[in-house]
Formats: sequence, C-alpha cells, structure tokens
Amino acid sequence: MSVSNSLLEDLCRVLPDLQPQIYFKSSLTALSHAIEDLVLVATDQPLVIANFQQERFYRQEIPRYEKIALHTDQVYVLAAPESDFGMVSVPYATIPFAPEDELAREWHLIVIGQLYSACLICREYASPINSASIDQARKFQGIWTFDPHVCIQAARLLLERILTYRPELAPKIQRAQRRYRLLKESQVQISVNNTLAIDFRLFANRLVRYLQASQYKQLKAYRTITSKERKERSINAIATAIRRSLNPEEILTITVRELGQVFNHCRCLVDIYQPDSQRQPIIYESTAPRLPSLKGEVWTLASHQLFQTALMPSPTPGENQSQTVVIADINQDFGLQSHPQLKAQLVRWQIRACLLVSICYQGTWLGMLELHKPEAYLWTEDDVALIEAIATQVGVALMQAQAYGNLKTLNRQLVDLERTQSNLIAIVGHELRTPLSTIRVCLESLITEPEMPLDLQQTMLQAALDDADRLRKLIQDFITLSRLEGGLVRWQIEPISLQEYLDLALSGLELRHKLPKIVVELPHYLPPIQVDGEGLIEVLTKLLDNACKFTDKSGQVTIRADLLNPEEVDQALEISAKTSVLKVTIADTGRGIEPSRLETIFERFYQEEGFLQRTVGGAGLGLAICRRIIDNLGGKIWAESLGKNQGSKFHFTLPVAVPIS
Repeated sequence: MSVSNSLLEDLCRVLPDLQPQIYFKSSLTALSHAIEDLVLVATDQPLVIANFQQERFYRQEIPRYEKIALHTDQVYVLAAPESDFGMVSVPYATIPFAPEDELAREWHLIVIGQLYSACLICREYASPINSASIDQARKFQGIWTFDPHVCIQAARLLLERILTYRPELAPKIQRAQRRYRLLKESQVQISVNNTLAIDFRLFANRLVRYLQASQYKQLKAYRTITSKERKERSINAIATAIRRSLNPEEILTITVRELGQVFNHCRCLVDIYQPDSQRQPIIYESTAPRLPSLKGEVWTLASHQLFQTALMPSPTPGENQSQTVVIADINQDFGLQSHPQLKAQLVRWQIRACLLVSICYQGTWLGMLELHKPEAYLWTEDDVALIEAIATQVGVALMQAQAYGNLKTLNRQLVDLERTQSNLIAIVGHELRTPLSTIRVCLESLITEPEMPLDLQQTMLQAALDDADRLRKLIQDFITLSRLEGGLVRWQIEPISLQEYLDLALSGLELRHKLPKIVVELPHYLPPIQVDGEGLIEVLTKLLDNACKFTDKSGQVTIRADLLNPEEVDQALEISAKTSVLKVTIADTGRGIEPSRLETIFERFYQEEGFLQRTVGGAGLGLAICRRIIDNLGGKIWAESLGKNQGSKFHFTLPVAVPIS
C-alpha cells in the first residue's frame, strides 16, 4: 500500500496561510540537529516523528536517534527501505514506505512536548543528486516553525500515514494522540507562554554551530575541489604542451613552471639523465623566493646509492610506472642517518623534506622530478599522485620528442643518402669514363697508326699509364672506405715517429710537378705517437695531396706539430683527455672553404664544386677516409677556413705513446 499525496501539500490545504520557503540541505541539516538537541536537553518525553526520505540518509543518524530514544518512548522514523530497514531491532518504531510514495521526496521532523513544539516539513525542490561533493546544495521547499497549531496539524497528518503502513502501531499511536492532545475533537492546549518556554538561546547557539560546521565542510570540499582543479590544470597544461611542441627544452620548461605554480613553497626541478655525461648541471628549475637556486649546479641526488635502487624503473617491458621516494623529514629518516655527507648536502641546500619521482618510459630511466621543502612536510597521496602523473606525461613527451628528433635525423640522412647517391653516380661516372676514354683513345691510336713517331707513342703510353693509375687510386679509395666502414681493417698499433712517416708521405709528392712551396715546422723533439703506421701514411698523403691540389704553385703548404697536455686538450678541443696528444696541422694558402661547409667536407662523395665545374679530379672520398682512420686511432680531425680564397687548415690529433718505465 502507498500514499501518493504530499504531506506538505496536505498541510498547506489545511492551513492555507502557510508560506513555504526555499532551503538548502545544509540549512535543513542544521535546523534538524538544533531541534533534536531540544529533545536531548529537555526533561519531558516529547513525541518525535522523522522522515529521512531514503534509508541511506537515515543510517547516518542512527547513533543520534538511539540517544533520543533514551528520552522518550514515542519516536517514529520513516524512510524508503533499501535493505532491512523495517526489520531492524531499535528502541523506536521504524516505518518503511513504498519508494514511489511522495514521502520519498520529503524531509520531515516533528517534535511535540508538554512545554514546546517544533516542526520541519519540506519537499525536495529538484531531483536528488547523488554526488557527495554537491549534496549539501540540494534544494527543498517547505516550512519550519515553533507554532503549536502547525506542529500538531502536521503530527496528525503524519501519524495517519504511519497507520497506513504500520496498522499494528495503532495502540501506541492512540496513546500518543491522547498524551499530546492530537485527537481531532481535542483543543490545542499549548499556550503561547508554554511555547516560549523553549530555551531559544540554546537553540540559536546550536543552530549557528551546525550552520558553521556545514559551512566549514563546504569550504573544505571547495578547497579540495580547487586543489584538484589546480592540479588537473597543471597536468592538462603539460599534456597540452606535449601536443603542441616536440621540443624537449620547451616541455621541461613548462613542466617546472607549472609545478612551481602548484607547489609554490617548494623548489621544483627536473634532472635529465645523461648516460654519456658524469657532470650534468641543473637547467630546469622553479624555486620559491626564500630558497637558493640549484640552477647550474651539478646535482647528483638521484644517483646516490641510497636512492638508486628505489628509483630504478620497472624492468617489465611496456610499463611506464614511475618509482617514488618520499621523505617527510630528513632528521627523522633512518636511511639518511648512515649517510652524513648526503644529509649535509641536503642541509646545505635547505632541503628538509623532499619528493623524488623517476621519469621512465618502458623501463628506460630518462630523468628525475624533484620537489624540495625547507621545512618538514607530510606529503599527501594527492601530491604523490600528481607528481607521478606529471612524470608519466614528461616521460611520454621526451620519448615523443626523441622519436621526432630521430625521424628528422633519419629524413636528413635519407636526403644525404640521396645526394650521396646522385654524387656517386655523377662523380664515379665522370671519374671512370674520363680516364677510360683517354686510355681507349691512346691504345686505338697506337694500333691504327703503327708509323706514329716514337716520341708521340711515348706520350700516348704515358697518358694511358697516368689515367690507369688514376683509376687504380679511385678503386683503392672505394675499397679502403668500404673496409673502414665495415670494420674489416686490422690495426697494428705501435709507437712510431711522426717525422719518419711525414718524410715518406712527402717523398711521394715529389714525383708530382708544379707543387707549391712546402714548409715543415716541427719541434726539435717529438715523442713517439701510438698509431697504425699505414693509417697515418694514408692520412698524411691525402691531406697533403689535397693541400697541394687546391693551392697554386706560387702558394705555400705548412706542416706543424704541437704537443698538448690533458688540460690543454680539454680547453682547446672541449673534450676530456687522460694522456697527452700530438696535434698535427697542415695549412695552405689555397682556395679555402666556406665556414658553413667545414663539417660537410668530411662526408663521402662530397664535392664543394659541381662535378661538371670542377677544375681538379677526385671522387670526394679522401677526407671521409681520413676521418674514419683518425677516429679509429683515437684522435680527432677538423678543418678551419675563413672562406673562399683565404686558405684552409686541417688539424688532427693522435695519442702520444706512453713511455715504458
């Protein structure tokens, strides 16, 4: 059985002067608790009728109504059942009603005592909202009053509803009607003076307290929502940056900036892991005003043995799970007590609490996200979850940027390959066809004209021999470069004299005509170098050949050598060296090289001039061979030039042989 009428509508029909108002749930909760407190502090035994709409709302108030039941035996609780509401054993009457009953949309509380009365009759203004975050903002329409006439009329109507659902409660309800004069033929005996016997100061104080508690909960919920919104905005900002940019520097800059806005009392930094570098200064950092900056410092906290095991990424393929270290107070962390140097480092940089999250992608450690606070701080789950989410986003971003960079490199390599292929076809075709044509013409002439003068025959044979030698050198260069690139060369590393091998290379040049002036400026003493002799001869021969080929007879080629100690190597070449090296320079006053092409000239088949415009021969393999040899011998080769017609310098370094003691 169910009743479809609204109690509020029935009451307004009986008492047409009532003016329903709009209330929020938070206000009704405060009013209900304040009215219930009147029962808890009173000495009489009032009638209490409460309708909670749904059983889940009632369950929150069970302890409170158990206390109320200790003060009176006339307590009735109504709700739409969701479990065994009507069958629970409690010291008061429970009345389950049909979920489709209008009572399921209404909130009632009626209290009638000997000296006071109060009631709250409201109907939900909109559909119930299940979201806990805005539950207190639900709207109700209704009335609340201390007027005994209204309270008694509401009690009569609601007791009739109770009898509809629980007729077996009729004897108990009849006792209540007589005790509180609720029978229709009875007159209302509660006077205005009795109504004013309520302690309104107590009621007002309780009401204000409950309203403040409700406001505090709302404020706390609002702060939680605001905090989550701010953190979600940070993650979205970083994700947007990832989608907008594939530049790692921009992504990391935005990351620390957004972290600095969320954790504005912290030092936030990203430490990028560089497997090939032992000294990596901090570049990306956001620091609170009172904290010293770590930017430019070599920060190695993540590489410390205390953190390495905990921060190593998961070895499971396909997992991007970040590893986290949380320290609330370095003075209370037992692990740090056994590492006084590490603790001193933290104290120096005003780090009392820290949060470290590794940046990983599919088991690869890419870097570290760090938050530092100058005072002890208990990091929350939300803090950790936010940093881990950002670390995941940054890991994906870095890998995307790396993939994009690799793709650009691959495209550039494909372009270079295409250019190399075109150069190969053009240069090799030209370099092969030209000498072959000369050889063919010379041989055909010798065969078809047997009466040719002897001196002309000699000229023809010499021309054929010269071009045959040119072909031999070209093919030899192809074979040498192929073996170098394939790692097929067996090096015989031994201490040798630069002067001795330089003399051998110069002797080969003397057979050529129209050489420029060659000047050798070597120190009186040069230590032996640890190299492969054949490789050194190849490099010297090709560099000297190039210098002479591109320098007029009136020009000059200068050969120098300088001994550099490890400190000078570090400063001059910007590379770290453990032993001394010999730097050899071959300078010429020839046509020079454009500065923008000083690196490109070491590529295979590179020709600064188009093959049809070249004034000298060559397949563009010599410098590529030199670089391969020098790299394999542990040295470095590079070129310098101010531009066209301003000469050029080719430098290469080789390790000095360690003297045997």
